[in-house]
Amino acid sequence: MNFQGRYVAVVGMQKSGFGAAELLLRKGASVRAIDGNPTDEMRARCGQLGIELAGQSAESLSGVDLIVLSPAVKPHALPAHDAPVIGEVELAGYFLQGPAIGITGSNGKTTTTALIGHILKESGIRCQVGGNIGVAPTSMIESSDPGQWNVLELSSFQLATIDEFHVRVAVITNLTPDHIDWHGSFDAYAAAKARLIETQQEGEYAVLNADDPIATTWRGRTKARPVLFSLNRPVDGGTWLGRDGVLYSMEDGVMLASEVPIPGRHNVENVAAAISATRLAGARPEQIRAAVLSFPGVEHRIEFVRELDGVRYYNDSKATNVDATMKAIDAFPGGLWIILGGKDKGSDYTVLGEPLRAKAHAVLLIGAAAEKIASQLGAAVPLIRCGDLQNAVRAAHDRATAGDIVLLAPACASFDQFQSYEHRGRVFKELVKAL
Repeated sequence: MNFQGRYVAVVGMQKSGFGAAELLLRKGASVRAIDGNPTDEMRARCGQLGIELAGQSAESLSGVDLIVLSPAVKPHALPAHDAPVIGEVELAGYFLQGPAIGITGSNGKTTTTALIGHILKESGIRCQVGGNIGVAPTSMIESSDPGQWNVLELSSFQLATIDEFHVRVAVITNLTPDHIDWHGSFDAYAAAKARLIETQQEGEYAVLNADDPIATTWRGRTKARPVLFSLNRPVDGGTWLGRDGVLYSMEDGVMLASEVPIPGRHNVENVAAAISATRLAGARPEQIRAAVLSFPGVEHRIEFVRELDGVRYYNDSKATNVDATMKAIDAFPGGLWIILGGKDKGSDYTVLGEPLRAKAHAVLLIGAAAEKIASQLGAAVPLIRCGDLQNAVRAAHDRATAGDIVLLAPACASFDQFQSYEHRGRVFKELVKAL
């Protein structure tokens, strides 16, 4: 793709937007940066790049040859324009060298992405890791080469705008309702996720969760070869958990499920997905087992913070939807003081009632969604309205006794009181360490 002399508008000037702008400048394009809420930091960085920064309007989008969207920008929310639109991932795909593994799903994609990168590196297989997990794909171009794998976590926001971008190995961890506020419906959200396998070509691989009622039906939506993983039954040519507790892959025993160092059955599922992907990339069973045993886990994902007076504190700030919170609850035997709340994403919290009744002493409610959660949980579990995270941590500390667990697993986005789920998790850890 030749961008020499083309006039391109980049909309959404966060990490991905600046990655796209810098790539386009290197490729000879003239760039106009656009953001609906421009900040002094954006202006300073645009000044360093020698590009203009404008607000989001029909005027700022006029006269350009192409519009590149950052993931958080809704395509249908753009002002009137005449130029074609692509996403930042699509732009990266024009120039990214080397085969790619793309990971998406409602839950588990960050852990699975990090684990795949860890296994490949520990197996001596060259790779770089990025996408939604950290480095924007457009910022990975300079460090890519034909002999190196690109491991990419890809969100529904990123996948909604791909057209020709495709990966050698696609991984779908699972599909449950999320981001309904952004996509408008679960069907639209799932359709965005499906783009990862719909753009694949013959000779590529689609790693699908055979235990997921939606993902398992998607085999007919791709030209790639389906490779299944399951914790419930054997799958030919894929990865499964045997009745003997061993994870098998392509008929080889890889490791005992009980050896997986990160808690929760859902993490055994993530390991199964990672085993399939890394075997397709050339890792051997003994290398995979050794790498999984040394995997440190992911920050903000059922992350152990501290034990104080016999009470253990866990940070699962990345549990930003109901299904992720369900999996966090399932990872513990009981005795939970669980912090829920934040910015609602159109979720149904009623399904949390029975798991919480079985395992939680109480729910500590925070944030804008507190009253909705309270109304939907009803009398299933005692509710403590705390308002904010500081009060919730203090309330849990005052009530918990030895053997209990205090768990931040909010089931909501963070943007009512925090900049991101990472910010929320860091604040939680600081509050716990200060007790």
